[in-house]
Amino acid sequence: MTLAVPEIIRKKRDGEKLSCEEIQSLIRHYLGGEIPDYQMSALLMAIFFRGMDAEETGTLTRSMMSSGEVLSFAHLPEAKVDKHSTGGVGDKTSLILSPAVAACGLRIPMISGRGLGFTGGTLDKLESIPGFRVRLEPAEVQRLVEQEGFALVGQSDNLVPADRRLYALRDVTATVESIPLIVASIMSKKLAEGIDALVLDVKTGLGAFMKTPERARALAAALVDTGWKMGKRMAALITAMDQPLGLKVGNALEVEEVLEVLGGGGPPDLCELCRVLAAYMLWMGNAVDSLPAGMERYDQVIANGQALAKFRSLVAAQGGDPRVIDRPQLLPQAGQSESVVSPGSGYLSVLHAGKIGWAAVLLGAGRMTVQSAIDPAAGIVFFKKIGDPVEKGERICELRFHPGASLEEARNLVRDAVCISPEPVEKTPLILDTIVGDFLFPSVRENAGITGR
Repeated sequence: MTLAVPEIIRKKRDGEKLSCEEIQSLIRHYLGGEIPDYQMSALLMAIFFRGMDAEETGTLTRSMMSSGEVLSFAHLPEAKVDKHSTGGVGDKTSLILSPAVAACGLRIPMISGRGLGFTGGTLDKLESIPGFRVRLEPAEVQRLVEQEGFALVGQSDNLVPADRRLYALRDVTATVESIPLIVASIMSKKLAEGIDALVLDVKTGLGAFMKTPERARALAAALVDTGWKMGKRMAALITAMDQPLGLKVGNALEVEEVLEVLGGGGPPDLCELCRVLAAYMLWMGNAVDSLPAGMERYDQVIANGQALAKFRSLVAAQGGDPRVIDRPQLLPQAGQSESVVSPGSGYLSVLHAGKIGWAAVLLGAGRMTVQSAIDPAAGIVFFKKIGDPVEKGERICELRFHPGASLEEARNLVRDAVCISPEPVEKTPLILDTIVGDFLFPSVRENAGITGR
């Protein structure tokens, strides 16, 4: 097989289609150590430029999924549902949705990732809770989903090892943004969870990997199509990521905001997105018969405290300190802070999410290299959002950090991320479009309250 690899690279380089057998053998022999990284890197670059059709993408996804253990919750009668975001700044929805939807009776075996570039990672946020364990063996994940209704964990050594190997190569070969490779990476992990349905939050804008709505729709359509063809109920929301989601960016800070939302408060944009995503999860899991009913059910478990109680129980079950639920001050706290004020009066017109994300990384909230240590207390707290009126000298945000952070660079990035308009600014919609699997008849879509495609 190793001798045939140059021919396979040449085929894809020239835009030809790879067979199912070629793709399956590539993954198997690469994991077996028979194909060196430099040859696989060449193939990834060929895929980046030449792409893959739906059949190739599906075969790559299945091959990666079956490269390790596949979880099964078939013995549980409730639907198994998950949600995945393509990454953003201040996006902490997974920590809200998983306990809330579990409180509504569904099962959520959520396998998440760490921060990538300027985007925050769910696992990094969870690890800001003292003692919280994210590396669990598959048997522990099974037990948590059975007992708690959900789990919030990272990949184990036995789960989708092909994705872990290939992603490391993509990260250092500038092939991350390839849609077929993104689809195979996301769907192989999610399908290995043993789920019945998946709701996707595909970000677009200044703080997203997909900068344009057109690019985001292409990715969403490919993800939905791949999952649907593999027998899963699928839906994708295209959501705006031009400014941070919510008011807090940084690991412990975002956990604080999660507790605010689960306690019935929180910023409007974060609350709105969670309501809609939860409604889709509940509807795709057959727990409700329409999206409005799903939003109402979500509102109930937030209002009666069941969602917060679920989160408290899981924190304890995964080794975390449950006291943080009622006493967020027990989360890591930054030693220093500094305000960034408005340079003029008017209306906040730009709050560049990408620059804000990198500023948070410079403060210590993310990694500049794989080996970098994260400061769980570092981050940024906002007091204004796009469209809000501001006066000259009024606080826009506050930087939180410890000595040793790259404060000057972070401060300059935040200042550069802010624009003030003399005229009122129209707020753009948070949810731009919806794409669902082709299994929905028009009447079903209408009765469910679905807009979009």
